[in-house]
Order: sequence, then structure tokens, then C-alpha cells
Amino acid sequence: MRYTFTGKNTTVTDGIREKFTAKLDRIAKLFPEDTTATVTISVVKLDHTIEVTVNLPKRVLRAEVTSQDMYSGIDEIVDILENQMIKYKNRLRDKSRRDKSFAEELRAFAISEEDPSPENDDSVKISRSKRFFVKPMDAEEAILEMELLGHNFFVFRDAKSEEINVVYKRKNGTYGLIEPEN
Repeated sequence: MRYTFTGKNTTVTDGIREKFTAKLDRIAKLFPEDTTATVTISVVKLDHTIEVTVNLPKRVLRAEVTSQDMYSGIDEIVDILENQMIKYKNRLRDKSRRDKSFAEELRAFAISEEDPSPENDDSVKISRSKRFFVKPMDAEEAILEMELLGHNFFVFRDAKSEEINVVYKRKNGTYGLIEPEN
């Protein structure tokens, strides 16, 4: 596994590089040989934000942790990436059993379809389903509705295009709009 380190408002020291490399090498066996991990460390006041992006064939894994202690953040991010990769491999293994075209992608990770699962079955479970009327409105009105409900996102029908759109609140306090492509 190859690593690329970037620091924002901080310098990435050799000690930090060694700590990351040692921790990520622990889970490197889960990834293909030619995998690249991009590590970005940023510091704002007392908070250390660590972001790791791992480029896989046909997939990107990403984890982000904000912590006051950088070293505990490194441990958290490695655990997150490990869980994501195990879930991904389990899904690939399940898909390859149903459709042999996925077997080639599974071979890129040097595991066979018969390998036992390292973790429990991590299938997706929907705990709640909701139905509601989607009113035509503009994005500003949808943001107002979202704020009144106290949600992080809101689904609405655009009054001009009549298509389903989503507004959402971003981490930095601004808003985003998702529009369908034709």
C-alpha cells in the first residue's frame, strides 16, 4: 500500500507518518497490492481532522474523524476503514455467488468465494419507512421547511421543472441541492 500525506494548518512529521503507516499496514492485507491511500490532516484550534481516502478498483473508501487527540483519531479512522473494507468484501463475495461476473472483481482482493466471513453478516436493515406527499416548491421554501422540521435534508418537487430534488444542510452550515440529471 502506498501513502500520500497532506497537512492543512499543520506539518506532517515523520512520527505522524510512522504512526499512520504502522496502523494502516495492520489492515493493508485487506486491500489489493497497488492500493493508494491519501491521508489529509488538518488542525483548527484544538480539533484535529483526519481524512483518509483509499482508491480501490471500481470503488473509493473514505473515512473522516475529528478529535482533539490526533493519535486516538488515527486509531478510530483505521477501525472505520477496516469495517468498510470487510463489508465491501462480504458484499462482493455474496454477489459473486449469485453472479459469476463479480468473481473477477473479487479475485483482485486475493480472496476466494469460499473464504469464511471474518465478521457477522452486515446486511443492510431498514428500521423505518415513511411515505409523504411531495409538494411543489422552490429550493428556498424547501430549506425553510427543513429547518422548521429540524431535519438535515428535505425532499421536494421543484415548482419549475416538476422533478424531485433534495436540499440538505452541509457540515459547514451552508446548504446543498441535489437535482436529477436528464
